[in-house]
Amino acid sequence: MSGISWLVRSQPGHGVSAVRLMAGLVMGLAAVVGGCADHRVSLAEFLALQQEASAPEPAVEPATEAEMVALLERALGRHKVGPSDVLEVTLTVSADAGLMPPVQARVDRNGEISLPVVGAVKVADMELEDVEDAVHQAYVPRVFKEASVFVNLVSADTTEVLVVGAVTEPGLVPLHRNQRNMLFAIVLAGGVSELASGDATLRRTRHPGEAVSFDLMDPEGIRSALALEPLEDGDVITVEAATPNTVFVGGLVNAARPQIYPQGVEMTVLQAIAAAGGLRTDVTPREATLIRRMSDGQDVHVKLDLDRMTTGKDPNLALAAGDILWVPDTVETRVQDWINRNIFVRAGVSVNYSVSGIEFMNRQDQQAGYRAGGLEDQYDPYGFLGRGTSLQSLVARPAPVP
Repeated sequence: MSGISWLVRSQPGHGVSAVRLMAGLVMGLAAVVGGCADHRVSLAEFLALQQEASAPEPAVEPATEAEMVALLERALGRHKVGPSDVLEVTLTVSADAGLMPPVQARVDRNGEISLPVVGAVKVADMELEDVEDAVHQAYVPRVFKEASVFVNLVSADTTEVLVVGAVTEPGLVPLHRNQRNMLFAIVLAGGVSELASGDATLRRTRHPGEAVSFDLMDPEGIRSALALEPLEDGDVITVEAATPNTVFVGGLVNAARPQIYPQGVEMTVLQAIAAAGGLRTDVTPREATLIRRMSDGQDVHVKLDLDRMTTGKDPNLALAAGDILWVPDTVETRVQDWINRNIFVRAGVSVNYSVSGIEFMNRQDQQAGYRAGGLEDQYDPYGFLGRGTSLQSLVARPAPVP
C-alpha cells in the first residue's frame, strides 16, 4: 500500500477521497514545477572568468636607484626657500662694528630678499644653509671683513589640500613647500585608519576631469605618487576604504544573515553554509547560487552543486568580500515543501506537524518507543525528513530542551 493511499484510508472521517487527493497533488506539483530559464554560469565557466580577470598586468619597469634617490630628495628632502616664506637673518660681526639686530625679510615673487646695505639677495630654491652662504657672500668682504650668518625660517608658505576618506583626521591639511605630495598629506591627516584599503585617489581642482589612483602599499605605487607634480591649493585626496569583509548567506539555510569577518579572513562556501546553521532538513537543497560583483561592475551568477562540493568532486570555492551565497528553492524542494504542507496536514495526521513534527522525527529520545511500528515509514513515506543532513552535521546541534 502506498504512503498516500495509506494516509487517505487511515482518515475516513475527513471525507477525503483518493481521487480528490491525487487531483490536488497534481495541481500542487504543477504550481511548483513552473519556473524560468536558468541564466547562471557553471562553476567551470566562472573559474575561467576568474583566471582571466587575475591575469598579470604588464610589468612596470622598476625605477633605477638614481631615479629613486632623486624622487625622494625632491619629495622628502629639506625645506627649500620660495616666495612668501619669511626668513630671519642674524649677523654676528666683530665687536667694534656695533650690534646688528636680527632682520626679518619676506621672499618676494622673484625669489629674493632685501637686506640692509646690500639690497636684494637671490635665495629661491635654496636650503637654509645655502641661504646663509648667499648672505655671507653679500656682506663679506663688501661690508664686513668677517661675519657669521644664521638664517631661521619664521614662517613658510603653505598649500592647503583636502584629505578625506579612511584617514584618522580628515579635512584641510596645510603643506610646506617640501611636503606637497600625497604621502605627506596623508600623514599630516593623521595617517590611514584601520578601514583603509591602501588605495588613494588624487583629483586636481584645476583639472577636475583628471583623477589618478595609487596603491600606497606597493613600492611602485609610492614611486608613481612621488613622481607627480607638487600638489596645489584645493587638490583633493581620497583614501579609499577597504570593502567590508562581509558575505551574505540566505535561502534554504537555518540562519540566513550577513556574516562579518576580520580583514584577511577567507571563508569558503561550505564554511559559510555551516556558519549559517547548515541547510534546512525539511527539504533537500542540492544547489546554491554565488553572486559576485566583478571588477567591471557586472554581477556574475554561478550555479554550485552542493552534493559534488561536499563530496570533494567540485572545489570548495573561496568567497570574497561582498559575495552573496543563496541556497534557492528548486523543483525538488518546492515539491517537498508542497507535500509537507498539504499531504501530511490536510490528510489529518494526528502528529502536531505544523509546530514540532520535524523536531519529533529528529529527536531520538521521542522516537525510542515508536521505531518498532515504523513511524517514519508511516508519516514520512518519501523519506524527505531524514535526508540532506551532511552539511547540517558540520554545525554542533544544541542539546534538546527537556
